[in-house]
Amino acid sequence: MTSTIDETTTIAAGDARPVLTYHPVVLDVPGRRVPLMLKVSAPSGGGDLPVLLLSHGHGASVFLSSLHGYGPLSNYFASEGFVVVQPTHLDSGTLGLREADDPDAPLYARSRADDMRQVVERLTDLEAVVPGLAGRVDHSRIAALGHSLGGLTTCMLLGAQVQDPVSGEMVDARIDRLAAGVVLAAPGNGDLAEWAASNYPWLRFCDFSTMTTNALVVAGDEDLNPMFSERLSYRWDAYIQSPAPKSLLMVHGAEHMLGGVSGYDAAETSDESPERVAAIREMALAYLRSALFPADGSWQKAVAASRATVESGMTVEEK
Repeated sequence: MTSTIDETTTIAAGDARPVLTYHPVVLDVPGRRVPLMLKVSAPSGGGDLPVLLLSHGHGASVFLSSLHGYGPLSNYFASEGFVVVQPTHLDSGTLGLREADDPDAPLYARSRADDMRQVVERLTDLEAVVPGLAGRVDHSRIAALGHSLGGLTTCMLLGAQVQDPVSGEMVDARIDRLAAGVVLAAPGNGDLAEWAASNYPWLRFCDFSTMTTNALVVAGDEDLNPMFSERLSYRWDAYIQSPAPKSLLMVHGAEHMLGGVSGYDAAETSDESPERVAAIREMALAYLRSALFPADGSWQKAVAASRATVESGMTVEEK
């Protein structure tokens, strides 16, 4: 396994490529409180590039919960050949809308999923706007990745249904064009603590049984926050409660930030580890490459390598 966050060679690909980033791309969306702002990152060269929708977490930090966060993920996947699209969701601390008089606030679960739908439906427009990107995007290969609340957003895009706490409606936000997803430290279903149920009613019930799209669920076995749930396995319900095919990457010793995926030197990272971030990224890359390109054997090789190395600090389970 790669030992540091700065390595340019991985188990899933060859040399990393220079990255070009363009932001903000601004989309006017009817009915949205503010325009949808995006950051697009892509390798400087190459064609037939798959698309990765990257959903930020809710988080305590202001700028990490926006298109400005998650550099350790966005930079990496762009350097490995993906067009990475990052929205600033309405729950972002940069927008000041968490206390707004809106039934979707403060998490904006429904709006978050719609942000991603807007990206997919207007992908041709995005490609035309970003300098040097036109004609290089493979619109048939789209995946999603999200951390924490962004992980739940990703689950919704893959078919999981979340209950609207006001109407009782089960919100179906599935995007059929998505081939796969990577879910990092997402909220689960059931056994929700009183504090979370009161402050985040959108988390009270999620039905993972409808999440049929392929997914890699990544969880830390020390990611326990009693304000959300006293059940440790809460963070990998997306694997336990969803139908096959699914894969679970258990990261031993990892807490909620999984070593620092949300940003470089972020104060909210309690288990900072460049090695851990590098290992998670490599496994996620291998999974996505095999999911998007069926002839690619990167995932099988990555799983075999992790099982053969005691020091990997990870366990893979599949169904």
